[in-house]
Amino acid sequence: MRASAILLLSILIFFVSWPTINSISLHETFLQCLNNHSDLSYPISSQIYTPENSSYSSVLQSYIRNLRFNTSTTPKPLLILTATHHSHVQAAILCSQKQKLLMKIRSGGHDYEGISYVANVPFFILDLFNLRSIDIDIESETAWVEAGATLGEVYYRIAEKSSTHGFPAGVCPTVGVGGHFSGGGYGNMMRKYGLSVDNIIDAQIVDVTGQLLDRESMGEDLFWAIRGGGGASFGVILSYKVKLVRVPETVTVFRVERTLEENGTELVYKWQQVADKLHEDIFIRLIMTVVNSTQTGEKTIRASFFCLFLGESDRLLSLMNKSFPELGLQKTDCIETNWVRSTLYWYDFPLATTATDVLLDRTPSTLTYLKRKSDYVKEPISKKGLERIWKKMIELETPVLTFNPYGGKMAEILPSETPFPHRAGNLYKIQYAVNWNQGGEEVWNRYINLVRKLYNFMTPFVSKSPREAFLNYRDLDLGVNHQLTAISRYVEGRVYGIKYFKGNFDRLVHVKTRVDPANFFRNEQSIPRLPY
Repeated sequence: MRASAILLLSILIFFVSWPTINSISLHETFLQCLNNHSDLSYPISSQIYTPENSSYSSVLQSYIRNLRFNTSTTPKPLLILTATHHSHVQAAILCSQKQKLLMKIRSGGHDYEGISYVANVPFFILDLFNLRSIDIDIESETAWVEAGATLGEVYYRIAEKSSTHGFPAGVCPTVGVGGHFSGGGYGNMMRKYGLSVDNIIDAQIVDVTGQLLDRESMGEDLFWAIRGGGGASFGVILSYKVKLVRVPETVTVFRVERTLEENGTELVYKWQQVADKLHEDIFIRLIMTVVNSTQTGEKTIRASFFCLFLGESDRLLSLMNKSFPELGLQKTDCIETNWVRSTLYWYDFPLATTATDVLLDRTPSTLTYLKRKSDYVKEPISKKGLERIWKKMIELETPVLTFNPYGGKMAEILPSETPFPHRAGNLYKIQYAVNWNQGGEEVWNRYINLVRKLYNFMTPFVSKSPREAFLNYRDLDLGVNHQLTAISRYVEGRVYGIKYFKGNFDRLVHVKTRVDPANFFRNEQSIPRLPY
């Protein structure tokens, strides 16, 4: 009996300790491989952070932007490699293949579902935040921007060189260039100049063999794929060369708010009729939130009309009086400023007291738990439909709806021009948002279910077959690739892939099959390879 107990205990000790022993062995072998493959001119050892390193936790957490993925139970990486040179990226790719270790690629950490820094299998993070140089050439109106730069840094550096140039990208200054550009990159100049990807003219990428490629050497198919198809499915993008765009010396911004008691439903209905048809210099975002009515004290909907106009206020007022007089825009609603300072206004910085160098701050002012979802609308929602939506929002209270108008340049670019397919035929895109500040799975589920309920309620009003979605608004509710077999990878990948990319999905799969046949670059929503 005693001998049997000792044998059983020995077996249990073996099976409990085996993963730890295996993990240590993998850890040491991987580190040795990285050192062996690094360029001696650019030592790699000082850029590696393991759990034994005192800075490991701070490096890991410094680019986690969703608190859902910053808990004690969140899976942690075996190590973090904070690359400072392309040779570090090459070593990471070669060694992780040798060790069969999953690599997650992070630039700014704003992926809504945390897939750039979380996995349920052994993994490490290739962190690109040190690769953030920005080289502006005003004479040629171009810039080389490394993947670890933030949008705020890009805007600031452009403004240092010119007051009449800008770049069409997002409104959050701490978002990393790598993920933003590779997923499409939209912002408040898209009706004038299109998306970020519509203004990319070259790139540098390290492929699965460790080669450093530019547009010419990678070929047009791969260059097409990494401009909106999610770069992390194809390689590690180090930098993009972009076309700068012209902006006037003076731009105008405004924010006009109306509740349901102030004719809000009529204004939202009218916005749907005109927002995609306004002059391309006008971009009016519409944000709907549940608030307490100042008149009745009861819950109501507040519609906020948030505008960037590329020009002076007098011209804006003239255009608005012709196209959208119902809003009742007044001269006093308008603020004239320059383009770079308009980016502060759009991120809710107080213009009067905020210096532009706040754009260089890589850390968001606040962090929350969050969930996002997206939709596309092709036909105006009726007034009765809007009233039903308001009722549902008031019932749920917390979720926020944001409508972003299309039209202009977005309607002129063919859906096949880049992997981003949502062009002509879309009136606006919807973002569903919910934020909360309390931890715990029960709390998380309650808030996530609120936004899911609103998303499900919106089904009759949005695109169908497929119900389209925006890649930069990452949403694992649309499907997860469990990476089990070649056939299941393709079948599961097609579920979310068609929603993000529509008819461009098949071309992305063919590019993936050619450039990464072993499916090394993968994540929970990566592009699959062909199953044969």
